[in-house]
Amino acid sequence: MKAQTEQRTGLLYGFGAYGMWGLVPLFWPLLKPSGAIEILAHRMVWSLAVVGVALLAMRRWGWIRELLRRPRKLALTALAASVISVNWGLYIWAVNNGAVVEASLGYFINPLVTIAIGVLVLGERLRRAQWAAVGIGVAAVLVLAVGYGRPPWISLVLAFSFAAYGLIKKKLNMGGVESLAAETALLFLPALGYLLWLGAQGRSTFALDDPGHAWLLAATGLVTAIPLICFGAAAIRVPLSTLGLLQYLAPVFQFGLGVVYFHEAMPPERWAGFSLVWVALALLTWDALRTARRSRARLAEAGASAATAAATAAATASAPAAGEAAVAAEVAGGAEVAGAVHGAPEPPPTVATPAREPA
Repeated sequence: MKAQTEQRTGLLYGFGAYGMWGLVPLFWPLLKPSGAIEILAHRMVWSLAVVGVALLAMRRWGWIRELLRRPRKLALTALAASVISVNWGLYIWAVNNGAVVEASLGYFINPLVTIAIGVLVLGERLRRAQWAAVGIGVAAVLVLAVGYGRPPWISLVLAFSFAAYGLIKKKLNMGGVESLAAETALLFLPALGYLLWLGAQGRSTFALDDPGHAWLLAATGLVTAIPLICFGAAAIRVPLSTLGLLQYLAPVFQFGLGVVYFHEAMPPERWAGFSLVWVALALLTWDALRTARRSRARLAEAGASAATAAATAAATASAPAAGEAAVAAEVAGGAEVAGAVHGAPEPPPTVATPAREPA
């Protein structure tokens, strides 16, 4: 019962995380007239403040000393910070420049790009269904390039930058809050310096006579940190396969907002390209679920075989002891018969010793 409650709680956290990421296109236009780079700088500065409070509450500081002692890990963290900055900045720019649908495409094709990076960088081997999904994804990008009249560069940069970020994070193996704190700490001084320079040039929108706008810029820290914290809570409660399915919620919401709320154009060739992407993702999801089911079946079969082998080994090990007991019983029986024949005295009756009560 407790496990079911935990999984239900994890699902709620997962829906919350991906739901917030899916609805975030509604937030960035509220920050106009701030430009994408100014919003990104505020996001870095205020995110560090939020995760700093979270780390204070959790009292997690030991990772800082370990990170500083390992230059390679620190360099990878700086690389991750640079890559996610490109991803965040381009996404904000795309939303505020009427390209929400194209941005959503980036996160639709991200799983396919991640698989491709696994093959090219990590030397992983793909199953036939995965190869088919990647091929369909490439065809979708070509169709969309025809539809846009150019390659969908926003989608491709978002997909490749986020896939590269995931690869770096895999090598870093740090917790969500800790890694965000490290990345924003490395970017804090450049971001703060840029904001101070904007203020000195009289171009900072934070200094406008509008407290509401200043509060919205400060809220970028919460918008960044809260979904990540929810994601971390979901990741430890639900299976990875479930989390993989939930990730499609964010681009689905973003695509819906782009078409329904922002009224972005969707000509037939764009629908065709997106349909191919969705077919590729459906094939990828089916293959992942089938593989997970087979893996569970193999584990269950291996567990049953191990239990049977252990029981057989125990029975085999106890066979000699059973034989010895039978021989001893036979000898005892013979002695008893001999005693009866020769008139040997019976053994004294056994007296049961009363059990002691616990002290």
